[in-house]
Amino acid sequence: MFVAITRAVSPALGSCELTHIERAPIDLARARDQHHAYEQALVDAGGVVEHLDASAEMPDSVFVEDIAVVFDELALIMRPGAASRRVETPAVAQALAAHRKLATIEAPATVDGGDVLVVGGDVFVGLSTRTNEEAVRQMQRMLAPFGYRVHATHVRGCLHLKSAATALDSSTLLVNRQRIDERAFARFTLVDVDAAEPDAANALQLDDRLVFPSAFPRTADRLAARGYRLQIVDAGELAKAEGAVTCCSLIVSGKPGRQEGRTAGIQARKAEGKN
Repeated sequence: MFVAITRAVSPALGSCELTHIERAPIDLARARDQHHAYEQALVDAGGVVEHLDASAEMPDSVFVEDIAVVFDELALIMRPGAASRRVETPAVAQALAAHRKLATIEAPATVDGGDVLVVGGDVFVGLSTRTNEEAVRQMQRMLAPFGYRVHATHVRGCLHLKSAATALDSSTLLVNRQRIDERAFARFTLVDVDAAEPDAANALQLDDRLVFPSAFPRTADRLAARGYRLQIVDAGELAKAEGAVTCCSLIVSGKPGRQEGRTAGIQARKAEGKN
């Protein structure tokens, strides 16, 4: 069992930050429906969803992964590279404080959680338009006492490292090699996205399945052929905001305890069609 911290789709999602794609109209109602279905997929996988509210002052806040990275020993609170997103931090930190000890990345470091890929004891940090080398140094200091190895690596042609590489299991990554320095991941088995689906490298690894977008059926077939169990979700409207399936939750392992009542609340909101 796990807790998944999620955040509502902001009414201002259409004004989100964009870096590598052109702005396109976002159907807000459809985006909310897709987000509800995503939360239900987490519940179906054994998760307990803790759903945070969002306001018009935080257009990108549905992408809650960028605000923190959760380890067994602590949660690191990020300092997002887009200054407009730093208003999202307090509520996420408060939610995580119920589950983990917190440590905070400080200026002049900037780092989005989407640039941090954790695979066992290895922590890969993508140097991108949102994440800098000072963040890597701070993470090395904070995580070294727990035995984690923090590695800087370069990202190109996409927003975050996890737009280009995500873990399928402890020894296998799903990747777009055109967007990463594959030498950094030499000890892993690399599964390539289908050439016709360059944006398909983002999969959310849960205990017994992968949550994966319906937009990439060819890559999904590759994963299924390798024996992975897939939970397919539609994230098309969220993708217009440069988001993906890992972006929309913070997964906290361990027994949820007092959070158990949240599942019923999520399902009730779905029935009412509310955030």
